[in-house]
Amino acid sequence: MGKGPWLDDDEQKAWRSYLLMRKTLETHMERHLQREFGLSGSDFEILVNLSEAETGRMRAFELGQATQWEKSRMSHHLTRMEKRGLVRRESCDSRYPEVAITAEGRAAIEACAPEHAARIRKFFVDVFGPERLTALGEASDEVVHTIRQHESSDCPPEVRGA
Repeated sequence: MGKGPWLDDDEQKAWRSYLLMRKTLETHMERHLQREFGLSGSDFEILVNLSEAETGRMRAFELGQATQWEKSRMSHHLTRMEKRGLVRRESCDSRYPEVAITAEGRAAIEACAPEHAARIRKFFVDVFGPERLTALGEASDEVVHTIRQHESSDCPPEVRGA
């Protein structure tokens, strides 16, 4: 560990294997959603978040936090989903509208979620098995934590609230 800026052969192989696995899995899952259900992976991500919200609604900035999307991407995508009848923007007590899942959006997520979960099980969960899946989850949490610590230390003190 810490041998300098370059990865050794084993580290490089592991990194590239991870990248290939991630891209191959994402592409497969996206194609399946699109082909079988007419949903993009982005549609699915929004619908999952809204369907799991207690009221079936969230503010756009909350969806942005949940998806880690930029404000403009969220706005454009919600507009496309709204035109297709999957979501609607509704006025609420605050000056910012809420995004609500429609009956059509709920039907779409309920139709595809079981098959989507089955594919995750087949191509991810079952391949890793319980012990390796637990280890992967723990390692993933550590990577996210390390990145967040690094990003917060990069912020000026006035932004961090120090």
